[in-house]
Amino acid sequence: MPSPKVTSTEELSASDAKWITLKKINYTDQEGVQRAWECAERKTRGSSGIDAVAVLAILRSKTNAFPLSTVIIEQYRPPIDKYIIELPAGLIDGGETAEEAAIRELEEETGYVAESVTESTPVIVADPGMTNANMKLVIVNVPMKDKLETPNSKLDAGEYIVKKVVELDKLFDELKEYDKKGFVVDAKLSHFASGYAIAQKVRNREF
Repeated sequence: MPSPKVTSTEELSASDAKWITLKKINYTDQEGVQRAWECAERKTRGSSGIDAVAVLAILRSKTNAFPLSTVIIEQYRPPIDKYIIELPAGLIDGGETAEEAAIRELEEETGYVAESVTESTPVIVADPGMTNANMKLVIVNVPMKDKLETPNSKLDAGEYIVKKVVELDKLFDELKEYDKKGFVVDAKLSHFASGYAIAQKVRNREF
């Protein structure tokens, strides 16, 4: 299979864009000065007011046959023209809650079926200087009777996703290895892994 790559780029008018549009925002700053700002907006936001979800799946063995783990994915992203290491994620369909979307996206992209939602964050933003796009991080519980299972993903046509199970205690180091190989790590995943690693050091009095 050939490696994906960007072959050309061109300007796209807002009227021709299917998924996003550009907006000019006129606002008054703290000193009463009229200013303008440019931003990108999704065209797909539904009645929930939330665009998307990212899913942190906690994989655990009821018999402690394997360490507490999670699943990450490798996916080519044309805007970056590189493979990105991410959490499973996706847009929220009409009529779905963020939690329902998280369970659906996890199964589609990785094959893992969540038993329950452990936590769902408030609505968060990733790049507020550029876009109003928002999301929730949904943490789900995926228990297994014994050893680690590797179910088949349920990808749509045109989706090319590679999943990888990583021990939570080794996630931060695993992402550094990906960086050395030329991959780019998504900010949400990187921030979680960094926070988890820092929490370990604090717990072990290494700070």
